[in-house]
Amino acid sequence: MLTKTKIYLSSPHMGGSEQKFVNEAFDTNWIAPLGPNVDGFEKDIQNYLGNNVHAAVLSSGTASIHIALQLLGVSRGDEVLCQSFTFSASANPIIYQGATPVFIDSESDTWNMCPELLEIAIRDRIEKHKKPKAIIAVHLYGMPYKAQEINEISKKYDIPVIEDSAEAFGSYYNDMPCGALSDIGILSFNGNKIITTSGGGALIVKNLELKEKAVFLSTQARDQAPHYEHSSVGFNYRMSNVLAGIGRGQMEVLDERVAARRHNFNFYKENLSKHTNLSFVDEPQGFFSNRWITCVKTSSYELREEIRLELLKDDIESRPLWKPMHMQPVFKDCLHFTNGTSEALFEKGLCLPSGSNLDQDDLERILNIISKIPNL
Repeated sequence: MLTKTKIYLSSPHMGGSEQKFVNEAFDTNWIAPLGPNVDGFEKDIQNYLGNNVHAAVLSSGTASIHIALQLLGVSRGDEVLCQSFTFSASANPIIYQGATPVFIDSESDTWNMCPELLEIAIRDRIEKHKKPKAIIAVHLYGMPYKAQEINEISKKYDIPVIEDSAEAFGSYYNDMPCGALSDIGILSFNGNKIITTSGGGALIVKNLELKEKAVFLSTQARDQAPHYEHSSVGFNYRMSNVLAGIGRGQMEVLDERVAARRHNFNFYKENLSKHTNLSFVDEPQGFFSNRWITCVKTSSYELREEIRLELLKDDIESRPLWKPMHMQPVFKDCLHFTNGTSEALFEKGLCLPSGSNLDQDDLERILNIISKIPNL
């Protein structure tokens, strides 16, 4: 008996050249953590983002945020302002450093950090003699945040921005690539991202000295000596040469992956927007989203769940939008500046299957199930 193939939310999609770079690593015995693929992958990222940046490829996007906080001198007792509507990996490294997250809610145009609430929070913390040490803003689901407004606030109060572009490689803000818009950028190459190295990430900085310091910290902070000498605490965060080979192959198809994800979004929007109880977030003027994940906002929690469960019956994966960090049990005691936007999105929003390897039959299958749900 034939059964339908499972449709995943966002599965890896190989382009064809990855095996060539991996085979070169095996053929030349570059299986150790560093090697030609690491250098090549970093150059590919730098070329994509522009010549004014330097990339250090690491073991994950989370590790990249952790190193970014280290570079900015965040330590025990400090406060870091962090977007609340995001995955926990944006916030967890703050805890690694012994610092305290202060969560900022979203605005409705892009679903990202609200500049007005950000400035309110900064003023509040300064008045209470706790000037924040850094800001972590996120390009959620590939949609750029309001970088100009947030960067202006950053400069006004002299608080650096860590640009979490884990979901936004291939997105642009006013023709500038996400990942290179603020003081320090981070990328993720996790298995579900727009391109993948199985597991991995990258730290994006504006000068070579910062990159060298990041590499030093991510390779156990070994001092220059013939023996193992350590004057700083380091981490085992460097990407391996084998995984970097996968990344080099994936870089060759990044633009194709962006086009495929945007095609998925356009298909869903064109076919579902006629239903009054469903809506999509549009790109503001000057914003270009890679549409890593297509998200639909429903009119109620009940409708969101009905859609999710009907898809699940047909072995199709979908998922509620991120539960805001200020609602998470682990962060329940943290200060937050909220306006209800992210809570409403979590209650009513759903991530639809968005992989670049979906074909037209997959999309029609998903559409057919959703369209049969009454009261759309």
